[in-house]
Amino acid sequence: MSKKILLALAFAAPTLAACTTMSTTDTSTAFGAAAGAGLGYLTADALGSNDEWKVLATLGGAAAGSMVAKNTNSATCAYSNGDGTYYTAPCP
Repeated sequence: MSKKILLALAFAAPTLAACTTMSTTDTSTAFGAAAGAGLGYLTADALGSNDEWKVLATLGGAAAGSMVAKNTNSATCAYSNGDGTYYTAPCP
């Protein structure tokens, strides 16, 4: 994708998400993935990464953004057990 398209997605997705109420989990997950992908790409680009790292950062950002959106809708948080594993419970 070109930088202009990704830059537009990075700013459009959070803006639209803030202006609308998310009626379904799928909608908020899609916005979270788009915002995460845009922010991942912009971060990699700002750090001067090569194209392969930009792709990985974009995919990682999309995955993280979708998980944050899902956890926000279900009101669950992940807590570390201290040994590299985690458990989920309601957020405080």
